Amino acid sequence: MNERDSSGFWDDAEVVSSYSRAQAIEDGVLVDVTATSKEAGFTVPVAVTAAVWCEIEPTDTEATNGQSVSGRLWDILSVLRASAGDTDTVLFDVLVARDHKNERLRLKAIIGPGDDAAPVITIMLPNED
Repeated sequence: MNERDSSGFWDDAEVVSSYSRAQAIEDGVLVDVTATSKEAGFTVPVAVTAAVWCEIEPTDTEATNGQSVSGRLWDILSVLRASAGDTDTVLFDVLVARDHKNERLRLKAIIGPGDDAAPVITIMLPNED
C-alpha cells in the first residue's frame, strides 16, 4: 500500500478543540504528584484528578488527628503499586481514616499516552474518565 492509498477520512479534518494534560494540570483539573510517585517507585509521571485531591485532603479535625495529604497520597500510591498488573486500568481500594474510623475510598488508575505519547498514569474516582 503506498502513501497515496493510505489517506484516511480524517486526514484533512480541522481540529476544533484540544485539551492537553499540561493544560489540565495548569488549570487544576489534574494535580501532578510525580515527585511523590517517584519516591514510591513509579517511573512515569502520575497525576490525580481534582476530585481525588478533594477526597484525600483532610479536614481540620482530621489534620489535628495526624492525617495529611502526603500520608494519604503515599497510601494511594503504595496500594496502586501493589495492585498494578498487565492492564491499562486498575480499580483499587484505599482505607482513609475519617472521624476516627476507616472508610474505603475506591479509585481507578489508567496508564496511557500523555501529551508527547509517552506513558502517564492518572488516578481518578471510578466514575471519572
